[in-house]
Amino acid sequence: MDPLDDIFAAMRVQSALYARLEAGAPWGVSLAGGESARFGLVVRGGCLLEVDGMTQPVALAAGDCYVLAHGTPYVLRDHPNTPTVSCASVVRDRIGGLVELGGTGTAASVICGWFHFDQRAARPLLDLLPVLLHVKMEQARALALQGTLQLLAMETGEPGLGSSLLVSRLADIVFVQAVRAHVAASAESQTGWLAARADARIGPALRAMHKEIARDWTVEALAAVANLSRSAFAQRFRERVGQAPLEYLTQWRMFKAGNMLGQGNAGLGAIAAAVGYESEAAFSKAFKRSKGMAPSAWRAAAREGAVAA
Repeated sequence: MDPLDDIFAAMRVQSALYARLEAGAPWGVSLAGGESARFGLVVRGGCLLEVDGMTQPVALAAGDCYVLAHGTPYVLRDHPNTPTVSCASVVRDRIGGLVELGGTGTAASVICGWFHFDQRAARPLLDLLPVLLHVKMEQARALALQGTLQLLAMETGEPGLGSSLLVSRLADIVFVQAVRAHVAASAESQTGWLAARADARIGPALRAMHKEIARDWTVEALAAVANLSRSAFAQRFRERVGQAPLEYLTQWRMFKAGNMLGQGNAGLGAIAAAVGYESEAAFSKAFKRSKGMAPSAWRAAAREGAVAA
């Protein structure tokens, strides 16, 4: 089990909306921010991507994919000086369909989509992701995306029976693969558990904790998995992850418990056992200390969408 597996399973990623933009120079469109994540795929031609808060535009070529996991506002256009129109004004009722924009100059085709997912469940990942995930198709690590993106382009280009559902599922996969490509391309420059997954010694310990999260782990047992002494493991873990091993374990136990409370009907005893606590009382005390509210209150708030990670 991997930390990313835990998060992707809990996020319940959905692509609620998408549109295919067929544009001719000069053209430009601005997309407002919001809670939903944004993604895009350049099918043909190229354009500039300008993301709110980033000083320089990003040149996108055919085959490039981008994901804005934080729902940041952005602009797509053919040239830095081209005026833009709002996405809302050009898309309106054409979500899931074709949107034509611009003039008769150089053509570009872009699939744009909006992801809706459980922000609370995604928080441990979102906190470690940059504003922009830009996956260039010439990158060797991005090759896994090609098949999915080709299917996505086909389904939006020639919609058929069930295309809306299929595009939603394909967009889910695009998001996961974009995150994987980002992690693979920048693991050395990252910090936190996202980077520590690739560490030859710490990675196995992380996976062991997530695979058996209810086990009565000790630092000594985890050090043995990492093939390090207790002191060397504890120091390396803190350097790579930013937390002590058992502090990290408690955090993820509470993450899993919070998801179980919000997404299912399991009793407190079953949840407590699933995350390594022998009694409901011990679990409730630990959960309240971590989340600031009792499990029952968390469950009610989560179902109303009123709690954060």
